[in-house]
Amino acid sequence: MNTKKFLPLAATAVAAVIALAGCGSSGSSGSSATSMPGMDHGSSSSSPSTPVSTGAHNSADVMFAQMMIPHHAQAVEMSDMILKKQDIPAEVTALATRIKDAQGPEIEKMTGWLQSWGESTQMPTGHSMDGMMGAEDMTKLEAAQGVEAAKLFLTQMIAHHEGAVTMAKTETTDGKDTAAVQLSKDIVSAQETEIKEMQTLLASL
Repeated sequence: MNTKKFLPLAATAVAAVIALAGCGSSGSSGSSATSMPGMDHGSSSSSPSTPVSTGAHNSADVMFAQMMIPHHAQAVEMSDMILKKQDIPAEVTALATRIKDAQGPEIEKMTGWLQSWGESTQMPTGHSMDGMMGAEDMTKLEAAQGVEAAKLFLTQMIAHHEGAVTMAKTETTDGKDTAAVQLSKDIVSAQETEIKEMQTLLASL
């Protein structure tokens, strides 16, 4: 599944995710370090409320942050959907929790960078992002229940992560801001690890 549809996210939805990010415990991602070493990136750098940026950024850094913010916001939304459902395998809910706890603070961090650079926090119109779910995909996930919901979540999130990895690798190659490039490397490491875990989980269901 290589969904490449773009689902517009209202600024209020992204703002809500940013607000919720402060409520997530950074320790929760760290507590799972034994099973998911790549997930430490959510708390390994400075606090999202005080983002570190060199100030020497380029257009690739701006595009990376502007596109990854709504991409992460959708991953958080998908995780919230699965966490509200009944009869979901514990391994899947644990994964959804880790994704939410890592990506929420990263949204806040990238928003802070854009603001410090004097750039818009909104993605320019006309751009699409690899791995984004369309409205129909999100509706299906919301309606699904039990094991079928878990399977759909894993299938969709694998494609979603693959898209994020592609975007992050572009930033690693083309970016200039030290903190943004480091985050892109952390995203690649963490999400490639999660993709392997999700593939294993999906095969076991």
